[in-house]
Amino acid sequence: MRIVYIGTAYPMRGGIAHFNALLARELARRHAVTFLSFRRQYPGLLFPGKTQFVTDAEAAAGARVAAEPLLDSIWPPSWWATARRAARERPDLLLLRYWMPFFAPAFGTVIRQVKRRVPAARTVMICDNIVPHERRPLDLALTRYALAPVDGFVVMSESVRDDLLRIRPEARWKLVRHPNYSLFGAPVAKTDARAALGLAPGPWILFFGYIRPYKGLEDLITALPAIRARTGVRLLVAGEFYEGEARIRRRVAELGLDDAVRLDADYIPDARVPLYFSAADAVVLPYRTATQSGIVGIAYHLETPVICTDVGGLAEVVPNGRAGFVVPPHDTAALAAAVVRFYDEGWEERLRAGVREERRKYSWDTMAAAVEALAGE
Repeated sequence: MRIVYIGTAYPMRGGIAHFNALLARELARRHAVTFLSFRRQYPGLLFPGKTQFVTDAEAAAGARVAAEPLLDSIWPPSWWATARRAARERPDLLLLRYWMPFFAPAFGTVIRQVKRRVPAARTVMICDNIVPHERRPLDLALTRYALAPVDGFVVMSESVRDDLLRIRPEARWKLVRHPNYSLFGAPVAKTDARAALGLAPGPWILFFGYIRPYKGLEDLITALPAIRARTGVRLLVAGEFYEGEARIRRRVAELGLDDAVRLDADYIPDARVPLYFSAADAVVLPYRTATQSGIVGIAYHLETPVICTDVGGLAEVVPNGRAGFVVPPHDTAALAAAVVRFYDEGWEERLRAGVREERRKYSWDTMAAAVEALAGE
């Protein structure tokens, strides 16, 4: 097939750009793939982080894919320019990645314009979310606009599938779990990783990724005194704050946890990601809401057990007692009990073995095959 793939790509930062690079590379093994990316993803005033871009030094080689930066999320002339460029390829398949309604006007317009110019083109959309984590007025109307002209959908959790079918009951869809992030290299010996990060001896758990309230970091910090009373564990937080940094730092101080919580509050370059996961005994995802999480895909690649809440599709990919533990959301007592059990009953090596077994299910070949099947229907 001739495939035009539209989404974020290097030098844009983040897990979605990583995902797109890995899937584009897999598809390019057997198809002709043209990647069209953004020249501006968010206006500066709306972006909560420090920068939307990575440098060459921050990005792994596997995160880089040749892409033409054309699309501007808030500049309609770029939508038509992107559609014209895509149509010049006479694509058999237009593939897009959808994760929030902010991009719906651009994506919906591009799809309609490409289909007008190339009526035979099929459209497949990979959906991280249908309903966003933090809802705003017009979200549903915008989402309907983006989804209406799409021929097939790849969803990565049952909750996203259910949201899709509420909007498009007749939709063609395939459910494929989020593949493992294989671009980060091999795990590092725990002692070496801790030495490289300058961590004190003793047990450590990890919270990783950009930080917003729905990810529940405050719940984990609230649970930490009870956890430490039994285990002495420390918490390593690695990721840029998108909001709530002052509140989190204040909560740490209120609970007297300044010596027990290390905040590496910045974007973590790709080359250093294995150090954080390898230094930790387990990664904790105390999310209040979710659909799925790419953090599980990193943890599985780097053989790190996962302790998570039962929201969205997390429990679908973290079998309780085999690759990690699953607890109810918003329940700090249950979260504390799971971490204490992890240490008291010596679960680390058993769960690492389970992670190595479980991760075999989540490959880029499977994701590519779902896209191909939808395109062929």
